[in-house]
Amino acid sequence: MSQDYLKSALPSQIMAERGSNLVVINPGSANIRIGLASQDTPFNIPHCISHYTKQVPKRNVQDQMLNSQVTTAQHMEREKAYDIIASLLKIPFLDEEPPCNSFPRKMGRVDGYNPHGNRKDLPFTWTNVYEEVTSSSSLSALETTNKDETSVSLDPKDGSDLKEIGMSNRKFREFICGEEALRISPTEPYCLCRPIRRGHLNISQHYPMQQVLEDLRAIWDWILIEKLHIPRNERNMYSAILVMPETFDNREIKEILSVVLQELCFGSAVVHQEGLAAVFGNGLSTACVVNIGAQVTSLICIEDGAALPSTARTLTFGGEDISRGLLWTQRHHQTYPQIRTDMLTKPIDLLMLNQLKESYCEIREGQLDAVAVVHSYEEKAPPGSHRTRLTALNVPPMGLFYPMLFVPDVYPPPPRTWFSDYEDMLEDTWHIDFSRRSDMSDTFYPNVNGGLPMWESYPVYSKPKKEENLGLAEAITNCILSTGRIDIQRRLFSSIQLTGGVALTNGLVPAVEERVLHAIPPNEAIDTVEVIQSRSNPTFVSWKGGAILGVLDLGRDAWINREDWIQNGVHVGSNRKYKDSYYLQAQAMCYINS
Repeated sequence: MSQDYLKSALPSQIMAERGSNLVVINPGSANIRIGLASQDTPFNIPHCISHYTKQVPKRNVQDQMLNSQVTTAQHMEREKAYDIIASLLKIPFLDEEPPCNSFPRKMGRVDGYNPHGNRKDLPFTWTNVYEEVTSSSSLSALETTNKDETSVSLDPKDGSDLKEIGMSNRKFREFICGEEALRISPTEPYCLCRPIRRGHLNISQHYPMQQVLEDLRAIWDWILIEKLHIPRNERNMYSAILVMPETFDNREIKEILSVVLQELCFGSAVVHQEGLAAVFGNGLSTACVVNIGAQVTSLICIEDGAALPSTARTLTFGGEDISRGLLWTQRHHQTYPQIRTDMLTKPIDLLMLNQLKESYCEIREGQLDAVAVVHSYEEKAPPGSHRTRLTALNVPPMGLFYPMLFVPDVYPPPPRTWFSDYEDMLEDTWHIDFSRRSDMSDTFYPNVNGGLPMWESYPVYSKPKKEENLGLAEAITNCILSTGRIDIQRRLFSSIQLTGGVALTNGLVPAVEERVLHAIPPNEAIDTVEVIQSRSNPTFVSWKGGAILGVLDLGRDAWINREDWIQNGVHVGSNRKYKDSYYLQAQAMCYINS
């Protein structure tokens, strides 16, 4: 695509012509956003897969070593954080009982998470885990039985024989992906796997790398066939745009590229950063991008269409932690019904709590209570409804600023052999110094400060590092001030961009502006903080930016061809991808404003 054509063509024409064979993939820990670049919005699908197992699993979730036990010290810290938030929001402390009938009651029915939002009134049903099998022998048996039945039989065995033949034609589905995987009854012989957790491939002793990558391939292949209707034999005519979160390290990106090019058979692929794509998706050139995902919050500064790698920060909490905080708050106030709710081992409970959070949680002063219907999904019992009062609904989202309210789950790192490959997919080849510990910013650009990927700083190895306990306001301030230049700092403090599903939380924008302003040291000559309003759904803005970047960047040397990757592997040189940032940015602005 020539520059003259790009300058003269209408943006919608460019997207229609060049976007119909570009698949944009934005993987996350909880959901994957995937679709053709020519689409307005992508599919937003739970990023998980359930496998049929002949052995009854001890737990129906693969992450067997996850630990959500709260220590006494953590419990005290959590209660302290709650009281600080309560003081700020002018609500009763934990040891204070609110006066009766002091809350505005609002009614609402809440069923499990439903991305399409049009089936809330339908009764809940578990996923059908069977598939019909049609074999020649069973069909002939069925035909013979029907042929012999010339009259109505009074023998009850005849009906049972037919039933047995019908049952023999069913077998368990080998695997189930997406939301259906989360709605499988706990009594069924299935085990749920999440190939990405907390912004990394979910590799552990119980979930080896080969299985993680195979699950990624299976989920993505299922989406391509069932949702996008792109069969395997036609994928060589399609190109993939990978919009990767900053939390992924280079080995992970390399493995995912191999899945896309070798296993999924795309003709070519390119990698773009999620933060940079978010800026393009909103038609900006400079911003501090704060992506609050389900399990991880990542920050990075973008200046004039180029990422500043030294500003990258990662916080190990997100929207699911708000849901867990909501559950703890209700149990502590004894407002939650006496039902067993386990977000780690019962995916359906996580869906319900996420829906409660999205429907009722917001940030504002004063007591925020509501009356809602919550559901229980107990084994050997039909789903039950419970009308209950939810209280202190403005406390859980404030945990973003006081993360001690969240107690992070502990999970194992990958085997040490995982760290044997140091090839950098986005910069020049680099070498790790194993004597140095990882910094939280050494995730997407580990060659900036050296050290190991983010796993090394997880609690399973050592006590949480100080920066892991940073609240959102301090992290944003730290991220922007690390640029070291007052001119760019002022621009960035006035151009904070919130992305991710949590960015839709009512009251979050003014809370971020106020708390970041107070977090700036008094010796800094900065007096303005502004969060830029997103021009589209913040959940999808990075995906949309990846689509724009892919269309405008098509045919350049950053793209990796399938044959080159399989035969040689490709080393992408430094600064090759974004050397025309200003020009690309102008095109993005033209598209977004059209």
